[in-house]
Amino acid sequence: MSDPRAAPTLVVGLGCQRGCPASTLRALLDQALQAHQIELHSIKALASIDLKREEPGLLELAAQLALPLMYFSSEQLAQYQARLSHQSQIAFERTGCYGVAESAALALAEQLAQAPATLLISRQKYAQATFALACAL
Repeated sequence: MSDPRAAPTLVVGLGCQRGCPASTLRALLDQALQAHQIELHSIKALASIDLKREEPGLLELAAQLALPLMYFSSEQLAQYQARLSHQSQIAFERTGCYGVAESAALALAEQLAQAPATLLISRQKYAQATFALACAL
């Protein structure tokens, strides 16, 4: 880190099945952050694919956490394919990209920080949802 005062930009990427409740997404988020000893207040934003723009669980979670929720197209997310820890054929068939959570997290972290991002927490799967955390300095 070149500037010790510059906090890293931490972004959560989320993927979910239709109808996935906010409580499931929140449980996954809390579990992953706790396991990696990351404070919730250090998260800058949430990211997902634009197909989930109207997904009630994602919208409710963003409102609960008072965090911005940004969306990316499958074309934007496909650019991150080579950097994913896991490539899901099912995700590709449904969305046009091989991993929503990881690629959305990377895309938004890079956009916000204007710097390269890395996955701090690779894809975690839980019931109807996936979670990833990206960090950019």
